Amino acid sequence: MAQWMDMTVLLTRLDEATVNSLYHPDVFPLEVRHYLANWIEEQRWDEFSLGNAHQEEPAKARMNQLLHVLAMVSEQNVTNIVERMKLTHISKYLVSRPPLEFVVMIKNVLEEEKALLKKHNFKPRGLQHKLKSHEEDIKKLMSDVVLAQSIRKRKHQLEEEYNWEKQNYETLQVQYKQNGSGLSREMMHLKQKCERLKTEHVQQTTDLLDLLRTCVENLKTSQDNFISRLNTWKVEQHKSVIGYPFNDDLFPLQTWSEQLLAINSNLYQEAMLINEPIQEIKEELKACLKDLIESSFVVEKQPPQVIKTQSKFSATVRYLLGEKLIPGTPVTVRAQIINENQARNLSLASGENVGELINNTAVMDKNTASRTTNATFRNMSIKKIKRADRKGAESVTEEKFALMFTANIAITNYEVPFRIQIISQPVVIIVHGSQDNNAVATIIWDCAFAEPERLPFVVPDRVPWKMMVETLNYKFRSEVQTNHELDPFNQHFLAQKIFDQPEYTDDFSNMMVTWCQFNKEVLMGRNFTFWQWFEGAMDLTKKHLASYWSDGLIFGFIGKQHIHLILKECHSGTFLLRFSDSEIGGITIAYVTYENGMPLFQNIQPFTKRDLEIRSLGDRIRDINEITYLYPNLPKHDVFKKYYSGRPAPNMSGYIPVSLQTKVGEEHPPGGIYPLDENLPDLSLPMEEFNAALGNLQIPDDDTVDAPALPTASDSMDYDFFSLNC
Repeated sequence: MAQWMDMTVLLTRLDEATVNSLYHPDVFPLEVRHYLANWIEEQRWDEFSLGNAHQEEPAKARMNQLLHVLAMVSEQNVTNIVERMKLTHISKYLVSRPPLEFVVMIKNVLEEEKALLKKHNFKPRGLQHKLKSHEEDIKKLMSDVVLAQSIRKRKHQLEEEYNWEKQNYETLQVQYKQNGSGLSREMMHLKQKCERLKTEHVQQTTDLLDLLRTCVENLKTSQDNFISRLNTWKVEQHKSVIGYPFNDDLFPLQTWSEQLLAINSNLYQEAMLINEPIQEIKEELKACLKDLIESSFVVEKQPPQVIKTQSKFSATVRYLLGEKLIPGTPVTVRAQIINENQARNLSLASGENVGELINNTAVMDKNTASRTTNATFRNMSIKKIKRADRKGAESVTEEKFALMFTANIAITNYEVPFRIQIISQPVVIIVHGSQDNNAVATIIWDCAFAEPERLPFVVPDRVPWKMMVETLNYKFRSEVQTNHELDPFNQHFLAQKIFDQPEYTDDFSNMMVTWCQFNKEVLMGRNFTFWQWFEGAMDLTKKHLASYWSDGLIFGFIGKQHIHLILKECHSGTFLLRFSDSEIGGITIAYVTYENGMPLFQNIQPFTKRDLEIRSLGDRIRDINEITYLYPNLPKHDVFKKYYSGRPAPNMSGYIPVSLQTKVGEEHPPGGIYPLDENLPDLSLPMEEFNAALGNLQIPDDDTVDAPALPTASDSMDYDFFSLNC
């Protein structure tokens, strides 16, 4: 069911119309695809096609198989009564469907799924597509355990037969000795039988010990694979913060852990039932059991990776072996904050308390319907935090902590209680919202570049640019919720930006980018870092420009040299949309005009979030008469008309409605604003008079009083003007 597992990840990114076209309730219900995923992907559907009469009977047989499997799944695997009733209803509906038409439809859906996965460059990173070999290993182990049980029973049977025949032989031997005669034929027969039974018993014992040792080795291998897959799940969970594909389904791993526990228990029982000295087998099984019980504790829902003190947050831990917890014994999980040093040596974590965590206990709850055992911390809060001495120029937003969750548990059939613990992904703790941007940068670097088996919380201080730009691409797509990626032009300009190489045209892929270049050093000629600038463009797109970006209407990250290169051959009024190079969170319009046959390149002052909240980008583009074609030659009214808002409708108040309009004006000198219309009175003031007027204003001492925002010198825009149209 590898394809379906990949699709479950992709479905979260597809629009509702696409999902409905694939799994329409009246055509191919999503429940059928989900519950029969494994069976569906094991069948051959290529052989079916519409119009072939000889395929009617095979299609009918395949349809009957599907209905039979669906009924079995509903009866055996679906505990929720509502889901079971839904599947029953679906089965009754499917009976009426033409079989050949339905099986061909399944074939087409599978092909469409493959096409979608390929279109979205989906690379399977999850565990599910690798589980088939594991299932075969588990089946072999279970089969060997059954064989060991049968050998042990045969061995016991031989032992009983040997004891019986030996007793008979010894009785006859006493009788013949009393009579003074030699061994009889009967005694010879009994003696030979005893020897044969003893020989077979020895052979069965040898076979059993060899089989138990093999089973233990195979169990250790399967358990190592389980722990490796679980660690892979954790790595993917970590990388999902920056948008990498992640399937959070833990049920395959839960089933695996339960199977391992059952096999361990059965093997230990077999080891206890034989008299031969096999202490090493018992010790190996105990060590496996301890590792399994400790490894099955998982942070299912991570705490936020940037946590502000005095604010509420949540987290959920899950115990994969929860079904084996002794009933009637409540398990309390405790959370505490640990620093980097404590994370490296968990024995230190019980010592110094580096932070005060409120609401830090939760009880493990078993949900029989979903077969999960979770402890959810819903209202945790960090009251205070003790920071370590900073190294050099390290800031507080670079210091990483973690939450450690601890519990004492008792497992059925095992007398000794176990102590289990797990630490969360790294978190950065801040005290003010202004620290959020830099804290997020720390987390992104950690999520993207941490090695799987690292020492907590070590990360490299430099990585190849190709890794960095892949991270930026995933993060941008994830935040904006789009499938439109950063194209090669965007990626090249980002490299030019971070390396301060505006003239460099070669490949940046293998150049090394440092943490300092990412978010410590300010960009050349600016007062902000690369990450602060990139995050500003990403946030602006997420909140105001997502659909424009997804429609491919925004060129995005591009340098002025490149703009001149691509616009110089275009019609006058050809424009493109690019993120501001000099301002955080701004988008500007670059366009070309001609004067005496020579191209002039203009850049309208960037629109910020505040500007786009006042008037949308689409309406601003409609307003500006100087721009006519979106690069390369698309009439702007054709491509942007769906973003135009309607004119305000007359209202019942009797007033004439007004609206804002964007106009491009000539650059004005500092100290004043040219009026938009020569016929209007000049309402501008020289800067000195304007500042003097501000100084004479009487501002109330109470800063809670609502008052209209006062204009500032920064509101005097070089290019962007507004006028009222009645």
